[in-house]
Amino acid sequence: MTKRERYLAFANFQPVDRIPRYAGYVGEMFDKMKAFCGGVDPGTFFNNDGGGAAGLTPPEGFTQPDYSSYHTEFLGNPLFGIDGNGCGHLSHGFYHFTEYISPLRNATRFEELEAYPLVSNEGWSDAGMVASREAAHAAGNPAVLWVGHMYENSWQVRGYEPFLEDLLLQPEWSDYLLDHYMRNNIRAATAAARAGYDAITVGDDVANQNALMFMPKLWREVMKPRWAKVFAAARAIKPDLVIWYHSDGNVFDILGDLIEIGVTILNPVQPECMNPLDVRKYCGKRLAFDGCVGTQSTFPFGTPDDVRRNVRELVDTLDGAHGGLMLSPTHVLEPEVTVENVAAFFDECDHALERVTS
Repeated sequence: MTKRERYLAFANFQPVDRIPRYAGYVGEMFDKMKAFCGGVDPGTFFNNDGGGAAGLTPPEGFTQPDYSSYHTEFLGNPLFGIDGNGCGHLSHGFYHFTEYISPLRNATRFEELEAYPLVSNEGWSDAGMVASREAAHAAGNPAVLWVGHMYENSWQVRGYEPFLEDLLLQPEWSDYLLDHYMRNNIRAATAAARAGYDAITVGDDVANQNALMFMPKLWREVMKPRWAKVFAAARAIKPDLVIWYHSDGNVFDILGDLIEIGVTILNPVQPECMNPLDVRKYCGKRLAFDGCVGTQSTFPFGTPDDVRRNVRELVDTLDGAHGGLMLSPTHVLEPEVTVENVAAFFDECDHALERVTS
């Protein structure tokens, strides 16, 4: 099978020739893995499954808004940076984890939200997307577009606690931000569908280790209908478009809702938060899994034999031979993970079906 054939088979619960799998790494861990792989990029060395493709591009002459006036007290700090949404990030030296500094954290008037320079992708070009899809398919890879967040972008701009308060006390504020990112996501998702992409990926971290960050009723009232609009708009153009949705934590309470609005693949299905077998029993073949191998448990604290055993158990109990399962770390791997554990993960994924069928 090509990577594209394997990806589509797994997403649609069809037999696969081997378990699709991949891994990502923080910088220091990437360097460890690259040395282990003899100087070769570990994604290339292990032949990661998955895919990518070009997105919408801004018009000629587009310039990113200058958000520095929202972060004057941090300017000049070499550990501080500002992302494309205007959210500040203050590093405390722990890999990719940063302290978020929200530009509208102190806003007291709705007019301050209206004056904030949110970036819109309206009018952006999809000129390169068909060629990107053709190139991916010619190489045997799936054409997959990262579309974006909605809830995460909104709270990062507004501030976490202020945004949660807005949801309950002044919903016109949260609606304003959520609707902006929803419109951006609709434009990106429909462009991917028009270009013939195989899949779109979206995500919002709406859960902690034990439950949603808020009552499921609130998610159903606020987030669910907006994601439903994004997915429906794209599927109206390409009905078989695969939709991959990410949220860390325990999202069991909204699994049925995600299926209802058209999600195909759930990531990362954290085993420390939800038992993958329980999720499968509840969802059946209505939701494929990407993830399942814990970065809070098996990868950092297990041995290579533990990793192999975990892979075999997942393949067996979730019937990975017949699709519905892509294995990956549930987050990027950090330096406490041994290279031997990573190598064992890939090797066991690549040979697990030989043992099942022999």
